[in-house]
Amino acid sequence: MNLPTYNEDPAVLHVGTIENHAYFIPFSDEESARTHDRTRSARMTLLSGTWRFAYYPNQWDVPDAFKEADFDADSWDAIPVPSCWQMLGYDRHQYTNIRYPFPFDPPYVPEDNPCGAYVTDFTLDTPDDVTELHFEGVDSCFYVWVNGNLVGYSQVSHSTSAFDISAFVHAGRNRLAVLVMKWCDGSYLEDQDKLRMSGIFRDVYLLHRPQHHIFDYTVRTPVSDDLREAAIDLSVVWNDAPGQAMCTLYAPDGTLLAQQPTDTSGSVHFALDHPVLWNAEHPALYELVICADGETIVQQVGVKHIAVRDAVLYVNGVNIKIKGVNRHDSDPFVGYAVGREHVLRDLRMMKQHNFNALRTSHYPNAPWLPELCARMGFYMIAEADLETHGAFSIYNSQPYAEGEFDYEREHPSFGMLCHDPGFADAMLDRVQRSVIRDKNCAAILMWSLGNESGFGPNLERAAHWVKTYDPTRLTHYESSIYYLPDKPNDLSDIDVYSRMYSSPAACDMYCEEDVVQKPFVQCEFVHAMGNGPGDIEDYFARIYRYDQFMGGFVWEWCDHAVWMGKTPEGKDRYFYGGDFGEFPHDGNFCMDGLVYPDRTPHTGLKEWKNAARPVRAQWKSDDIGRVTLKNCLDFTDLCDAVTLRYEVTQDGAVTQSGTCDLPSIHPHTEAELNLPLCIPQTGTCCVNLYYLQKQADGVHEVGEELGFDQYVVRREQPKQPEKASSAVTWQEDRRMVIVTGADFRYVWNRCTGLFDEMTAGQMTYCKQPQQWNIWRAPTDNDREIAPVWRQAGYDRALVRVYDSGVRQTEDGIELWANAALNAIHIQHIVDLTVCWTIMGDGSVHLRVDGKRNGQMPFLPRFGLRLFLPHDFETVDYLGYGPLESYIDKHQASKFGRYRATVTSLHEDYIKPQENGSHYGCTRLEIASDRGAAIAVTGDSFSFNASHYTQEELEHKAHNFELTPCDATVLCLDYKMSGVGSNSCGPKLAEAYQLCETQFTWELDLRLGR
Repeated sequence: MNLPTYNEDPAVLHVGTIENHAYFIPFSDEESARTHDRTRSARMTLLSGTWRFAYYPNQWDVPDAFKEADFDADSWDAIPVPSCWQMLGYDRHQYTNIRYPFPFDPPYVPEDNPCGAYVTDFTLDTPDDVTELHFEGVDSCFYVWVNGNLVGYSQVSHSTSAFDISAFVHAGRNRLAVLVMKWCDGSYLEDQDKLRMSGIFRDVYLLHRPQHHIFDYTVRTPVSDDLREAAIDLSVVWNDAPGQAMCTLYAPDGTLLAQQPTDTSGSVHFALDHPVLWNAEHPALYELVICADGETIVQQVGVKHIAVRDAVLYVNGVNIKIKGVNRHDSDPFVGYAVGREHVLRDLRMMKQHNFNALRTSHYPNAPWLPELCARMGFYMIAEADLETHGAFSIYNSQPYAEGEFDYEREHPSFGMLCHDPGFADAMLDRVQRSVIRDKNCAAILMWSLGNESGFGPNLERAAHWVKTYDPTRLTHYESSIYYLPDKPNDLSDIDVYSRMYSSPAACDMYCEEDVVQKPFVQCEFVHAMGNGPGDIEDYFARIYRYDQFMGGFVWEWCDHAVWMGKTPEGKDRYFYGGDFGEFPHDGNFCMDGLVYPDRTPHTGLKEWKNAARPVRAQWKSDDIGRVTLKNCLDFTDLCDAVTLRYEVTQDGAVTQSGTCDLPSIHPHTEAELNLPLCIPQTGTCCVNLYYLQKQADGVHEVGEELGFDQYVVRREQPKQPEKASSAVTWQEDRRMVIVTGADFRYVWNRCTGLFDEMTAGQMTYCKQPQQWNIWRAPTDNDREIAPVWRQAGYDRALVRVYDSGVRQTEDGIELWANAALNAIHIQHIVDLTVCWTIMGDGSVHLRVDGKRNGQMPFLPRFGLRLFLPHDFETVDYLGYGPLESYIDKHQASKFGRYRATVTSLHEDYIKPQENGSHYGCTRLEIASDRGAAIAVTGDSFSFNASHYTQEELEHKAHNFELTPCDATVLCLDYKMSGVGSNSCGPKLAEAYQLCETQFTWELDLRLGR
């Protein structure tokens, strides 16, 4: 098919399109308009539904006749629109993060450019004066014909394109034909980290409008500095000659406030005394009804005051804190084609987990999403559909240098398209389309120029346009830190200092040394890939400490994957990068969300929820009943929002509980509360405070838990029942020591310093010999350190015993060994002095004195690996639970007594990795249904019980490929290093590394009930 080559010409972005304007849907009456349900508008015809479709490997194979009104497409496939054609079996999936999926040759794309040809019919009884055709999302570019006539062309995948098709339609059946191309020159500007998909993925609809109508309007809400006075100012633009609109304003509670017409300039002014201000906690919305020429338009208006003073952001006079998340349009079943209910589910889950902000990474979302955010209470970074990250990865012989403080970066190619005059208008167009469409939405706090595109004149121009067009909001662009040596950046129109993945220490430096005199925000942080993130609390400590630290946005909301059916056993098969045979790809780097593809929460989401809890408690150590509560909300008194439930536990059992209303505690203030607590005199005792939702709000139910705090008053080992003691004897040879008592027999291996066999009460406790263990199945956040660990031989560590012996003591028999862990061609990793004491009742005490080689990297873990019989399934432990917990990831866990099964302790990450460990334990019992049990006690240890070996987890690419072993694998750890967020974030903090050069570990084991 011969086509104009618009798709490779950055000077031709749109042909035949209507100029940009604010998003709105006209209705025919006020009653329908005020439902905010656009499908109830008689002036809208939704064309989404079943269309005819044909896929072609390039445009030359597309029949020229397909665009004609009488073309017979009945033999073509019937597909749903909106959809992504890869999700329907056409073409193939591809996931790439940075690298372009085609040769870097801007503005040209491959000649074999896959295409999708779409055909549908619609019927008009009597054509209106004006008929508009709207596409809300098409990837990547498209040509449009109506009744065989070329209407136009457009690109910018995630922005609305509209056409006036009045001249091309007639009464009766009309034919719409659309040709979508997989790539265009705009694809160089759409290199976002995502599964790459194509097609018409958002709604298509007609608007039926009178000849004279409102074309655009702008709402501004100036607020006085003292917040006592405000206004709602409306400015209307007509499609031709000026007209008059009648405007009616309703208060947030529905009260009619005023009604007046626009003046001759199309403006109207509503003055507000003591306005009700919009914020994310109280999203109060006025309603402005605009009537003209038989049309009714309803605009919800949020009145808010945004200011920056001394590098501190204030909303309505309050230094708010951003608790945000990055969100892509992503669904394992429909790809980008997410509907309203899908988005509502996401937003409800976010609110339920204490998020108050959303970044539309890295493109505009559907135009109704900002409206939902305004109603539900989210601050938004609205981002333009712009990313040129692939320019970073082209071959370049020049080094990449970092500035002295890592806040300016020099890269020779990253910003090359920002310096290319040929792409100047294209970049500006993308920013303009984002801003103009959503300019009237209350939720938007910042306009973002895009993501990871370097910086240069093209974006300086775009930033200046934004500040001129809308000075009421802030401008954001993280990649403004990149520069060319001979071209200093003009950052005068960038309002905030935005970074990605800065370490907590770097945050201290930015804020304490006043590196940049602008509010500081992390537009991406605490990278939530796999088992993690593990450093959330460290960031919150700084967010609350520094006024200029606005907060941040977690990367990211959901794992991106494609559902590929189920296994014969019924397990979901999710595919990611590389599973489709594509090149290039970036593996499972798209699996980096707080929720699984089906929106099941990761444990990281629960970790975030409690770190972002609305209340924080501090105890007086000398009087446990006196607790200071800090209100972490920005606009809400705690007495209006939260009910407190408290409980006291002893060895995991609740001994006291109660509920009370809170006194008035204003935002950002604290108050002392006296609780009538009665702490038991013995046992491990804890005080737990639960913060409960006081009133239902459409998202939270009354009594729903918003977060908790815990104070561990005392840790005390429960007394073990005494067992009958008997004489202990032993036999030994050069390799083994066999220790025997009245009811037990242990075989100790002199070559390992560990037990090969342990039998008690006719029950065996070793399916295979015990092992020293310093390795873990690498987590996604170990992706940087794991190669270092492997180089140091940690994944293949061997044990060498240099000396061993047996001696009789007053307590029993001591088995001792001097040993070391090393690896082939690797020196000593850890030197060990091991002492096992076996008592007459069969109980065992272990003491290990370790000396780690300080020249080696920190250890993943240090401990023992036991292989118990497979039926050891019941778990009872005193430690941090019930969720998996680590030294840097236990904010969502409480210290207590928990009962579980080995099977349930497995956290089923789609890319298998270390999971399910429990930190800070003092007691553990694992039992079989045959009456056998192993009990472990110690001052503080972590454990992991699983039916999968760490080798199995490490070597399988997907969870549905895992094969359980014939044992219950019990890892007992002196310590395990934290999980962090180093998959993309900073390296693991030293405080969470197992980097001690000397340590002592003691543990007690008891076999049998």
